Amino acid sequence: MRSLADVIVVGNGALGLSVAVEIARRAPELKVSVIGPAERARAASVAAGAMLNCFGEVTTYTGRHPVSAARFAVAREALDLWPQWLAALEEDVGGANFRAVRASWSEGTFVIMSSSSGRIAGENFAAMCAAAEEHGEPHELVAPEEVAGLSPRLGHRPLRVLHLRREGAVDGRAMVAALEQAARERRVELVPATVRALLRPSGGAVSGVELQDGRTVSAGAVVLAAGVASGALAGQVLPPGAVPPMLHGTGLAVTVKRANTGPRGPHVIRTPNRAGTCGLHVVPLAGEDEQYIGATNVITFDPAPGVYLGLAQTMMRQASEQVDEALAVSYVHRWMIGTRPIPLDCYPLIGACSIPGLLFATGTYRDGFHSSPAIARHLAALLLQDTAAEKDTPFTHFAPERMPIQTMSVPEAVDDTARHAADTMHDQGTRMPWWLDSTPLEEWARARIRTFYESLEDPVALPPEVVDPQFLDPTAIETRSVDLLRRYLRAARAHHGT
Repeated sequence: MRSLADVIVVGNGALGLSVAVEIARRAPELKVSVIGPAERARAASVAAGAMLNCFGEVTTYTGRHPVSAARFAVAREALDLWPQWLAALEEDVGGANFRAVRASWSEGTFVIMSSSSGRIAGENFAAMCAAAEEHGEPHELVAPEEVAGLSPRLGHRPLRVLHLRREGAVDGRAMVAALEQAARERRVELVPATVRALLRPSGGAVSGVELQDGRTVSAGAVVLAAGVASGALAGQVLPPGAVPPMLHGTGLAVTVKRANTGPRGPHVIRTPNRAGTCGLHVVPLAGEDEQYIGATNVITFDPAPGVYLGLAQTMMRQASEQVDEALAVSYVHRWMIGTRPIPLDCYPLIGACSIPGLLFATGTYRDGFHSSPAIARHLAALLLQDTAAEKDTPFTHFAPERMPIQTMSVPEAVDDTARHAADTMHDQGTRMPWWLDSTPLEEWARARIRTFYESLEDPVALPPEVVDPQFLDPTAIETRSVDLLRRYLRAARAHHGT
C-alpha cells in the first residue's frame, strides 16, 4: 500500500513535531506527515526535564571555538523565540487544550555552585556568569537563603547562586501532547509507525520511506528528526563515513511526590554542567507536590540495556544533599529512561545534505527541546526555499556531511579528558589523602586515555564525555566500540579526503 505526502518528518518527538507544525503554518497547502511510534520508547522528549536553558548550559567551551559559539547563538535565538512560540501553540490548540502546558510553566532558573562541586563545575559557573554579563542577559547573584526550595544538607551549602530570570522549564510530556494537537489542527497527518528504510530509487533523490509493516509513503522531501534512529536511517543512503556516527546518550530521571515536608520550590534549581556530564537539576511539575529530578548520562555506540544503578544512586543522593534534603523522604512516582541523540563530535546535524530531498534535524544532544523553535524555523525556511534561511548563519556550522568537528588538538583533548576523569572521580566520592591533590588521579587517567588515542591509528580530538569513562580500562581498546570508531574514522577520511 502506498500513500502520498509533500513532506515527511521522521520522528514524533518535540523537534520533529515542531518542524511539522512550522511547515504547516507557513504552507498550509502542503500535505505534511509525521511518522513515529506511538509509544515513543526511550524518546528523549518525553523523558526530559524540558528546561529552557541557554545561559544555564554555558561551559568553558562555549566561547572557545566558532562552532561552539554558533551552537550558543542558536540557543539564544530559541530563548528569544519561546514566548511567541508558546503563544502560537496556544492559538493553534485553544486555551483549554493548552492548560496543562501553562500550568507546568516555571519561569526562572537558579544555578547553584555547591561547596561539594568539582573544579570543572566551578569553572563552568564562572563562564556562565561572564556570558550573562557579556550578552546583557537579565541575571543576578542572590543569597542562597532567598531561594525557595533550596534547602541542602549541612556540608553541601551553595557558595554562590545565579538567578537567570528568562530561563525555566515546561513539562515535556504536556508540550509533546500540545504539539500533537497543534499538528492535527494544522491538518498534519500523524502516522503511528516506525520507519524501516528511506526510499531512494536508482540512487537519485529520496522519494519517501518504507514502514516496518511494509507500507510505503512517497514524498518530495524527508526530514530525519528521529533522534538516535536517524543515524542508521541516514547510513542506508549516504556513503560510509559521510556523517558522524550517532551515539546513544542514555539517561535516567525520576519524578517524585513530596511527603509532609513543606512546599516545593516554584523554580528550576540546577547545578552547572559537571565533569563529563550534564548538570543536576530539580524541576517543579504541574502538580503542587510533584518534582522532576535529573539526569544521568552515559554515552555508548550501541544502545545501552538500561542505566547503571550506581549512577542512579549518585544522582538521587546528590539531589537531596545539594538541593533539598526533603527529597530523600519524597515518594518516587515514575522512573524515566531516555536516549539523547549525540553525534561523535557532540554537535547537531542540521540542514540539507548531498542527497536531494533529504534533510536532517537531529543530533541535538541536550539542546533539542530548548532549541526546537529556532531549528523548526530554519528547517521550514530551507524546505520552502525562503531566502530568510540564508541569514541563519549559525546553522551553516552543522552541515550533516562532515568530518567530526575538532575544537582542540589531540594532546589538548588527552589533557582535558584527564581533568574531567579526575573531577568525575571526585563527584563520585573519591577522596585523596590530605597530602595529595588530584594530580595522581589525572596522571592515572591520562596514561589510559593516551593509550586509547594511540590505538585509533589516526585519531581526532573527541569531547571528554565521549571518551570518559568508557575507555579508561586498558582492555577497552579491543572492544566493539573502539573497533567501530576505528572503522568510521578510516571511512570518514577516505570519503572526505582528509
